[in-house]
Amino acid sequence: MSDEERQTPPRRMLRHIAKSVAPLKQALQTLANRKNTTEPSERPRVVRGDIDSLPAVYLAAAVLDPLYIFDGAGSILYSNEAADLAFGPMTKSVSLRLKFRAPEMHELVSRVISGAEESTAINYSERVPVERAYRVVASRIGNDTGLYVLMFKDQSEARRIDRMRADFIANASHELRTPLASVAGFIETLRGPARDDAKARENFLQIMQNQTQRMARLIDDLLSLSRLEMKPYQKPNAQLDVVALVKGVIESMRHIARENGVEIVSELGDAPLLVAGHSDELVQVFENLLENACKYGSSGERILVSAEQASPMDEVRVRVQDFGPGIPEEHIPRITERFYRVDVETSRTQKGTGLGLSIVKHILTRHDARLSVKSASGKGATFVVHFPPVPPSGTGAESA
Repeated sequence: MSDEERQTPPRRMLRHIAKSVAPLKQALQTLANRKNTTEPSERPRVVRGDIDSLPAVYLAAAVLDPLYIFDGAGSILYSNEAADLAFGPMTKSVSLRLKFRAPEMHELVSRVISGAEESTAINYSERVPVERAYRVVASRIGNDTGLYVLMFKDQSEARRIDRMRADFIANASHELRTPLASVAGFIETLRGPARDDAKARENFLQIMQNQTQRMARLIDDLLSLSRLEMKPYQKPNAQLDVVALVKGVIESMRHIARENGVEIVSELGDAPLLVAGHSDELVQVFENLLENACKYGSSGERILVSAEQASPMDEVRVRVQDFGPGIPEEHIPRITERFYRVDVETSRTQKGTGLGLSIVKHILTRHDARLSVKSASGKGATFVVHFPPVPPSGTGAESA
């Protein structure tokens, strides 16, 4: 008979209890050692300036990108705050394969655990709650630790900018190709069938001049937008009287209003309204708004320009209202997009480039201001520029 069999039943029971409690005790001790919310005296001792005594979890917590540490079974041992914010908090020891169910993520984890590759990366997308694109890197930690790290680099903004750049190039190329094709066609006609036709030659030359002017306007707007985007952002600190500035713009735009059969009616008043801004950029904003009102609201025969501020602590609002055909409601959210047109043919007839309101939006964003639009088909359109109030202790107004 063995020693264990000769033991009394109570002793055998105590022995089994001790064996079952040992793993639980060890697990609790491990959890206590890893817990970051313990008292300072219980935390791992770090010698100031000594990197060798710095715990790995401290480094992982300092990483701004989502990061997971997992073991050879694919179970999560640690997740930093960025990971919890991006993908939601998870119970430790949960399998990565349960959290990220995409086949490419399973393959990534399997490759690094199997030792086939020390480090490997894939592109991964999350579509809920919003679409986000990541570059995910899985790497082995050390040589024989049995631990691995999974890091997510958010590339959503870079992807968005790449798409925007590709769309911009495609739209700009399309806008330039049309007048170029027109000019090339007329040149070929003038060198061939219309060589000796004086009347046709004069007509064709006029069309070619209009097309080259259209290309010049487009290039000017493209350069203007490019300069704004490349110009370092400097928050405006000089104050100017927006009423005086808009009055100057109105006077400079009266010839365009006459050409379009429109009268610009100023309801600005004489009281100055101070805003923080760069006068040259704000002149460009109101020139674009008034020019659009003259061209697309000409059937209304008048344009009202007004400004108001309810109190010194309220925003300053400058309103440009036309009484033309208006803008259908479904188009309003997109009219500040580059090259977006409500009516392509009308825009080209009015020599529009599709970039004016995009420039306006970009400048106002740099001024912490915004543009709102109210319109309906057949009821005209109202564009309102909203400026934040200036601090009461500001300096004197800059001359507009």
